[in-house]
Amino acid sequence: MKDVFLDSDTDLMVLSFVPSRPDAEPLTIEEADAVRRIVDRMEGTHRLLLHGRVNPNQPRYLESMDELAEKWKVYAWKTYTQFGPGGKGFFLHEEPGLRMIERARKLGVKIIAVHKGLPFGPQSYEHSQCSDIGIVAKQFPDVAFMIYHSGYVAGRPERAFSGEGSGDGIDTLVKSLVENDIKPNSNVFAELGSTWRFLMRDPDSAAHALGKLFKHCGEDNVLWGTDSIWYGSPQDQIQAFRAFQISPELRSAHGYPEITAALRAKVFGLNACKPYGITMDEAKKRMRRDNVAREKANYLERADPHFLTYGPKTRREFLNLLGWGGAA
Repeated sequence: MKDVFLDSDTDLMVLSFVPSRPDAEPLTIEEADAVRRIVDRMEGTHRLLLHGRVNPNQPRYLESMDELAEKWKVYAWKTYTQFGPGGKGFFLHEEPGLRMIERARKLGVKIIAVHKGLPFGPQSYEHSQCSDIGIVAKQFPDVAFMIYHSGYVAGRPERAFSGEGSGDGIDTLVKSLVENDIKPNSNVFAELGSTWRFLMRDPDSAAHALGKLFKHCGEDNVLWGTDSIWYGSPQDQIQAFRAFQISPELRSAHGYPEITAALRAKVFGLNACKPYGITMDEAKKRMRRDNVAREKANYLERADPHFLTYGPKTRREFLNLLGWGGAA
C-alpha cells in the first residue's frame, strides 16, 4: 500500500504471481485476495486487480481455473512458458498452452498474461522466447495476450529490428508478430515490468526497445509495468519514463514515434483500460474519492519514502527463490 499507492503516482494496480508448484506457492491466491480486500475496504473503489496463476504443464492447474474465475474473480491468467517439471517449459501453441487458452475462453476471462524474456537460466531460455505469440494471437483473435517483459533479455542490447535471423530479446516478439501478420493495436500487448527498469539505464537500448514495441505492437498496446514487488516504490521508474524521449535521428531512421504527452498517458494506464474493461469514468471515480486518495493527500504532507529494494540480494537468496518453485 505504501510503496505503490502512497510513495508513487500509481492509482490502479495489478497483483500478479511468480511460477511455482501447487504445493510450494510463495504467494497463494488467498493471500493475494487478502491484499485486495484490504484495498477494497477503503470504500470499495477496487483499485487492485488480481491475476490467477496457471501452469498448464503441471497437475491440477487447469482444473483450478474454474475456481479462480468463479470464486476469486481474477481478471487474467498468469503463466510462465519457461517453467515446468524438470525445468522443461512449453509453448502456447502446444497442447498444454492450447488447453489453457480454450478453458480461459470458456470461462469468459480472455486475457493471457505470459512471462516472456528474462529467462530463468540456460535450460529455460528456449521457452522464454516469443515465437509462439504470433501463432496463438492469429488463432485466437478474441483473446488478449499480454506479453510480460515483452521478450526482453537483460544484459543484451536492443537494436533496430532487421528481420534477419532469429534475433534475441524483443526481436523475437516482433518477428513472431510480423511472420504471422499480427497488425499493430490488435490482440497482443507488450508489458514493461522490469524491462523498463533495465532499459532506463541504457538510453540507446531503451529507444530501440520502445520504438519497436510502439511500431509493431501498436501505440495503443504498450502497457506500463514496474515489477515493484521486487523493487519497492516504482516512482523512480515513473519519473524516468516521463523524461525519456526517442531521438529524432532514430525516429527518422526506423519509423519510431515521438513519445508525446498523449502517448505517455496511454502507456501509463489508458492502454491497460481496454483489455481489462475499465472505463475512464470508472478509473477517475476509483482514484479521486476514496480513502486511498484522502490518505495520500494527508501522507504527502509528511511523506517518508524508504527507498528499499525487495527481492534477493545475494546469490544464496536468489537460489532460495528459485528453489521455491523447483526451478533450480
